[in-house]
Amino acid sequence: MNNYFEKSVFPGQPIYTGNNIMTPNQQTAPIYSDEIPFEQSYIENILRLNKGKKVTVHMTFPDSEKFKDREFSGIIEQSGRDHIILSDPQTGKWLLLLMIYVDFITFDEKINYIKNF
Repeated sequence: MNNYFEKSVFPGQPIYTGNNIMTPNQQTAPIYSDEIPFEQSYIENILRLNKGKKVTVHMTFPDSEKFKDREFSGIIEQSGRDHIILSDPQTGKWLLLLMIYVDFITFDEKINYIKNF
């Protein structure tokens, strides 16, 4: 078990082979895909399928007196497990919204959806 940590190579860490040092580049660095994992019908996957569409995100902030219920409109740019990124072409602003506060999302056009996730 003493040799375990000596042999570990982490992404972005130089790979030492004798006197030659290889540094990661596009060929040696891991390539991450923007593919959607289709095993389950998560909101993030549905939003990714509808990237570029205009939406209104309805949110509730239970601990806020000033901003209890809010609506945010914009174009879906990206989504992740815990966030949605919208852009507003009218104002030029970009919004990072946390999924934990999302109540529901309305679309201005037909939703792209895959029945058998």
